[in-house]
Amino acid sequence: MAVFGSDGGQVLRFSVVGAAVAGLYVLGYTGLLAAGLAQACANALAFAAAVAVQYVLQTAWTFRRPLGLPEQMARFACTIAAGFAVSMVITGVIGPALGWGDWLSAAAVTVILPVQNFIIFRLWVYAAAG
Repeated sequence: MAVFGSDGGQVLRFSVVGAAVAGLYVLGYTGLLAAGLAQACANALAFAAAVAVQYVLQTAWTFRRPLGLPEQMARFACTIAAGFAVSMVITGVIGPALGWGDWLSAAAVTVILPVQNFIIFRLWVYAAAG
């Protein structure tokens, strides 16, 4: 597929960053819960930290673009918001409508969102920055 380009290294870098950021989120969230923070606060802080790290690593390492471009940062934020909306639709609407268990809905999100994000990052978020 042309959207994935000929740079297999970019897909690998994207995957490594995604796995690292997911791990950071889980460790941050569970660590903050263990420290006594309320669930909503722990989730918000861990998510914000993960998104910030993801932006820095995907921008500088995966797509090799400058970090401080306001329009690029806004496009990145829109992509993250779109991913959140898609995850809400899958886990809150599609999964229940199809009779999926929570685990299957979550698994669908873990497959769909990375593909969605990579395509949007490549074609929109970082394309204009190059």
